[in-house]
Amino acid sequence: MTSCHLLLARSCGLFLIATTAACSFVEDPMAKAVRMMTPYRIEVVQGNFVSKEQLQALRPGMTRRQVREILGTPLIASVFHANRWDYAFTIKRQGTEPQQRKLSVFFKDDVFERVESEELPSEAEFAEKLTSNRADNIKVPDLKASNQDLEKFRKSSPAAGVDAPADATGPAKTYPPLEPRAR
Repeated sequence: MTSCHLLLARSCGLFLIATTAACSFVEDPMAKAVRMMTPYRIEVVQGNFVSKEQLQALRPGMTRRQVREILGTPLIASVFHANRWDYAFTIKRQGTEPQQRKLSVFFKDDVFERVESEELPSEAEFAEKLTSNRADNIKVPDLKASNQDLEKFRKSSPAAGVDAPADATGPAKTYPPLEPRAR
């Protein structure tokens, strides 16, 4: 009986090893679909975006309030650096490269003195960079009509003008008043 139990145990062990090895060769279609899916990544925007145009609007001698009206509230206004405001901006969007900008504004006697920053994009450049690398970027057609196209439209429109009914062959629709008439 011992040899029978030993043979049975070995057979079961070999069977389990063979079945687990066979499972590694069979590809589960659901597992493949899960690997292909990517999770949604939320758009993360931190700080204030400062454009080249905003930076050009700053003039030496402006008060802190005037600078705040142009650039917005600083991200960091430290007690230890009372004469410096730091602006930082970071944006992370799915399908585009993360963008990061830093800017420091310096004051002397509560009056704007100078600014230190890396090269800042204009508002148009920033907007272009947000959408240029996206996978779902769709080219929007140029919506301009030539004079010939406008003339064709004028000829095909009803002669009555803007107030013409939608169906030129039927009578104009009338609607009851919204409020009762005053007596």
